[in-house]
Amino acid sequence: MPPDTEAVAEQVFVALADPSRRAVLAALAENGPATVTELATRLPITRQAIAKHVVLLADAGLVTAEPGERRRVRYRLDSAPMRVAQQFLAALARDWDGPLGALQRHLADPS
Repeated sequence: MPPDTEAVAEQVFVALADPSRRAVLAALAENGPATVTELATRLPITRQAIAKHVVLLADAGLVTAEPGERRRVRYRLDSAPMRVAQQFLAALARDWDGPLGALQRHLADPS
């Protein structure tokens, strides 16, 4: 697996580890692009906390900033890093399939 794939996956997992960041992503997925202020009206999180969370989400590539009217920035989901993380997990699962299957066969063998 290329090292950059692992680095992208790590950033995604770090970003997803926090429930507030997951709530921000869910709000963007449900309602589309939004400003920090708009997100603060939808979530039980302060505007300042959301601003900090979107920076980390942007660093992980999960959201992109779009300039809006009157210098307001809207954040939009970007699913590309999530797909990289899914591929990383799929590769790990494939690596486990063989050993787990062998263990299952060993445990099922009565002799």
